[in-house]
Amino acid sequence: MGNDGPGELLRILRDGHPRTRADMAAITGLGRGAISSRLEPLLELGLVVPVSDAASTGGRPSARLAFNPGARVAAAADVGATHVTVALTDLSGGILIETTEPLEISRGPEIVLDCVAMTLSSHLKAMNRPASDIVAVGIGLPGPVEHSTGKPTSPPIMPGWDGFDVPTYLQRTFEVPILVDNDVNIMAIGERATCWPSEDNMIFLKVATGIGSGVISGGTLQRGAAGVAGDVGHIAVSNAAGIQCRCGKTACLEAIAGAPAIAAHLRDNGLEAFTADDVVSFVRSGDLAAIQAVRQAGRDIGEMLNMCVSFINPSLIVVGGSLARSGEHLIAGIRETIYARSTPLATQHLTIIQSETGPEAGVVGASILAVEHALAPHRVNDLATTPHLGGQQRRAG
Repeated sequence: MGNDGPGELLRILRDGHPRTRADMAAITGLGRGAISSRLEPLLELGLVVPVSDAASTGGRPSARLAFNPGARVAAAADVGATHVTVALTDLSGGILIETTEPLEISRGPEIVLDCVAMTLSSHLKAMNRPASDIVAVGIGLPGPVEHSTGKPTSPPIMPGWDGFDVPTYLQRTFEVPILVDNDVNIMAIGERATCWPSEDNMIFLKVATGIGSGVISGGTLQRGAAGVAGDVGHIAVSNAAGIQCRCGKTACLEAIAGAPAIAAHLRDNGLEAFTADDVVSFVRSGDLAAIQAVRQAGRDIGEMLNMCVSFINPSLIVVGGSLARSGEHLIAGIRETIYARSTPLATQHLTIIQSETGPEAGVVGASILAVEHALAPHRVNDLATTPHLGGQQRRAG
């Protein structure tokens, strides 16, 4: 079976709308018998379940069938520079259990990934679900990633991670497909899926310890040739001239607009600021120096985004990350520069807003990354030959 197999029927039902067999026959052009034979393995796997009967037009009422997102779970991890968020979600990306704990990415891949694996095992135990219920694991890392292999590529803030085989390491614990991407890419996926499903041209900008972006153009996430598309924190900006960045170069945006740089500036002004949370706290308390520093960071970020607006022509820029919690002060600075420097044609339909998904964007996006891989129609077609989803996924991955 090709594109008209069980996987295609599941793809149709994953939009959340229950349908009768007649509905699916009309959509696919298949006969009722062919529809029933393709639905049978989906029903056995629990991926499709009957729901309340549709209205009858005479004779026996037609049973409707719906996608069952609770049939299995996806595992998701959003690894930042200073934290790890780990979650289990259903097959629609709905978070079932989630925890966040501080952990420095600089401690190295073994320590960080062991933490992810142990936390996932703990979540499974808390939910009384076996590891075989996991269809795939999605994980975001704060640096460039070669998506096809899951290996970080010369990440500037991740010592010891360059070329590390993340999927193979995690598969020692979970024998399922492991999907790895840049953390801002997964945030872009999560934000779009949750809040902007019809938006085909958008930039998700994360402003935290580092600065990065996820670019969706023409409805497709753009990763680039080596996975570094959107690595905007190391674009040179005028106010950073001569300032050393932790990547080893000078004049990077991150060197003046990332959370550590803003915190250092506030310490120079006598404030006890060391983290993004400290900066946000001072801004929310109305401290003028903090407000001015965050507003200026927004202007500097706007200088970089102005180039992106002219080059990519998005209709939406979503600002997330820990510094976005400082509210309109950061976004006002961004808007100020972009609207002043970009052409009216590029900005007349441009919206610049704060993330609505907030800190959940990363794990939701990582979950979607995992689910889209596991439930791709051709993989679901393979599942039609086996009664156990988890075992087949080990072979299909």
